[in-house]
Amino acid sequence: MTHPDTVWFTEARFGMFIHWGIYATPARGEWVMNQESIDPVDYRQRYFADFNPDLYSPVVWADLAARAGMRYAVITAKHHDGFCLFDSQFTDYKATNTRAKRDLLKPWAAAFRERGLRTGFYYSLLDWSHPEFVIDRHWGPLRDLPAEEMALRNVDRDMRRYAAYMRNQATELLTNYGDIDVMWFDFTYPNPPDPENPLGPGKGAAEWESETLVKHLRSLRPNILIDDRLGLEGGGDFISPEQFCPRACLTRNGKPALWESCQNLCGHWGYGREGTSWRDSDELIRTLVDTVSKDGNLLLNVGPNARGELCPDTVERLEDIAAWMRYHACTIHGCGSAPAEFVCPPDCRFTWHAPSRTLYVHVFAWPYKHLHLDGLRGKVRDARLLLDGSEIPLRGLGRWQMHTARNAGFGDDLLSLTLPISKPKTAVPVIALRLNE
Repeated sequence: MTHPDTVWFTEARFGMFIHWGIYATPARGEWVMNQESIDPVDYRQRYFADFNPDLYSPVVWADLAARAGMRYAVITAKHHDGFCLFDSQFTDYKATNTRAKRDLLKPWAAAFRERGLRTGFYYSLLDWSHPEFVIDRHWGPLRDLPAEEMALRNVDRDMRRYAAYMRNQATELLTNYGDIDVMWFDFTYPNPPDPENPLGPGKGAAEWESETLVKHLRSLRPNILIDDRLGLEGGGDFISPEQFCPRACLTRNGKPALWESCQNLCGHWGYGREGTSWRDSDELIRTLVDTVSKDGNLLLNVGPNARGELCPDTVERLEDIAAWMRYHACTIHGCGSAPAEFVCPPDCRFTWHAPSRTLYVHVFAWPYKHLHLDGLRGKVRDARLLLDGSEIPLRGLGRWQMHTARNAGFGDDLLSLTLPISKPKTAVPVIALRLNE
């Protein structure tokens, strides 16, 4: 399998995920059809024709993403409900047939590229509205149908024809919208027949015809990045942990692996009017730092509402991230995990910029007077607080303190920084250490 150049991806480190579709109208999250067992016919009658995002301005979204330091964006071209934001020639279940009366992806791609962001499309492998998608008992609004009715509904369905439909739509997405950098598929749920499992078989690489699909995508865009949710042996170009950050750098077959953690802001991906579990801005910044410290990317989700706007809670958090990134983007872009020889102190995270030999110390809990760094004595040229560029003295403890320091775990190779008493006024203060050659 061809593996594309991933340099831009590891340089970017931070991206915007966008879940948007007609599920923004019920405003109860993108899984509302499944969770409330709404028949696809009823769902379409309620929410399809009248979808009218009259305030949609992708330029506004792109500007906010760029200010927040995001370097790429991925949007849901089609989610599990089957509705398409683009003008596909293979379905009538698309934005051009709503009150929007236009392809919603073309202006999106243009706006984000104009602001210098790379672009990608999320595409659901599931499609609960498609007439060829075989109903199963794992997922979907019809999963609890009586056996006889489910069998009757499945009589004329054919996953081979559905797989061809997906390839046709993927061709449209990769040929009609400029240079697309990422295809983000979701999701696979294989489950071999098992008499102990009443759910029966799920769907995986065989049903999606994943090998054929990937070969086709590579023929259209050799450099495109593809995620790991197609069910193929060996995964995709990157691993995609969801809603958590791994405890360490990820590996595949014993080698460092490319990975991206996708996370949302408030417990769901699509717009939810009643959402109350909003994450704190400072925690989001710490999560971004933690991810990069382990050689990962963070794909942070937003869910625009039915009129095409980002809600105030979303904007507030992205503006907070933007305020921090104004001073600290250099600790994220182009950075990764620090060499193993550097021991990170408690309540801190290291990121490392190899070309400049700069070690960034992100201080999650500001200590009193000193920050102690094992193994770095004599290796640091200078230290600066990034927020204002001010010097951080390397002198550490006073001579009068040293008689007790050696009995308190302070070795000869310890570098102690002298810090301001008060925590700098930023979510996560960062100290830049320039190391000797």
